[in-house]
Amino acid sequence: MFMPVATQASLKGLTPEQLEETGCRLCLNNTYHLGLKPGQDVLAAVGGAHKLQGWNHNILTDSGGFQMVSLLDLATITEEGVKFLSPHDGTPMLLTPEHSIHLQNTIGSDIMMQLDDVLVTTSPDAARMREAMERSVRWLDRCLAAHRNPGTQNLFCIVQGGLDLAMRRECCAAMAARDTPGIAIGGLSGGEAKADYCAVVATCTPLLPELKPRYVMGIGYPEDLVVSVALGADMFDCVWPTRTARFGNAVTRRGVLNLRNARYAADFGPVEEGCGCACCRPAGSDGTGGMGVTRAFINHNASKETVAAHLLTIHNVWYMLDLMRRVRDAIVADEFPAFLRRFFADLYPDNQKADYPDWAVNALRGVGVDLLSDET
Repeated sequence: MFMPVATQASLKGLTPEQLEETGCRLCLNNTYHLGLKPGQDVLAAVGGAHKLQGWNHNILTDSGGFQMVSLLDLATITEEGVKFLSPHDGTPMLLTPEHSIHLQNTIGSDIMMQLDDVLVTTSPDAARMREAMERSVRWLDRCLAAHRNPGTQNLFCIVQGGLDLAMRRECCAAMAARDTPGIAIGGLSGGEAKADYCAVVATCTPLLPELKPRYVMGIGYPEDLVVSVALGADMFDCVWPTRTARFGNAVTRRGVLNLRNARYAADFGPVEEGCGCACCRPAGSDGTGGMGVTRAFINHNASKETVAAHLLTIHNVWYMLDLMRRVRDAIVADEFPAFLRRFFADLYPDNQKADYPDWAVNALRGVGVDLLSDET
């Protein structure tokens, strides 16, 4: 499953009702940002993030650990926790494992993430990477001890260790021993090569409990998702599909279309032929159905009016959720290898197998799927 990212308790460009209409039943909020604003007192008063944002489905909250990377200039990391300077007004905030969990208890998220010590994967500092991995295990124990609602909120641990596969194996063993309801593989999507990313996922997934969800954090390109599923991962999140919509880009089976390009100015077809999203579906004669928006309309409004970003956000979120629906259907039907071949053939039309990325070909070959064979 793919989770759209609603960092500040709202998905940019969509109402909760519109997000619901895409089929989304689990989105992501960020603990660090909600802890700063509106703050824990407001969240407690309103009754949690579900009520704050009018969302009647599931929420996963990231612990705030990723801000150690994204806001590194504003953060100081010690064994106690992470001291941030607020990006809003510069006031200090200490995010400890206990405070992160208490914030998430107040938020009321259905899935909570432990506070982990996050280091960018490309860091050459092996000693600091080991410190971060071992600290993440210690912080998980503190998170578990602080968790007030284990019967209603699922706390997931996060495997760390950078690109060091031995360290990842060590962390997998320690985290699996804590028996949390689900396990995340963290610290990726940090600029590492795709082959290195695949090696980490392929190393970790066989070591994790078979009947618990495996969540690879921060992953969102369609080809990354389908390859990661083949490697044994289950859950993903990323801001990319919604962010790229705001730049006029539509995610489709044939790849990403930049609808600002002049070639679309007189293209009166839908954003994607056959797409079931409200943006692409034609309106019915009785006034029901979709909007039947054309590429020409998006081209005309992209970079000028917010309506273009709004419509492409609907489309891109629908595409990502529908992709994962098709993945699930293929797995249930025991047809996933054939699905993978069709997916890459669509992405590289005219069956240009020579253009398939080496990292994907090699990763899938490692799990018994040869994209370059003529098998259907």
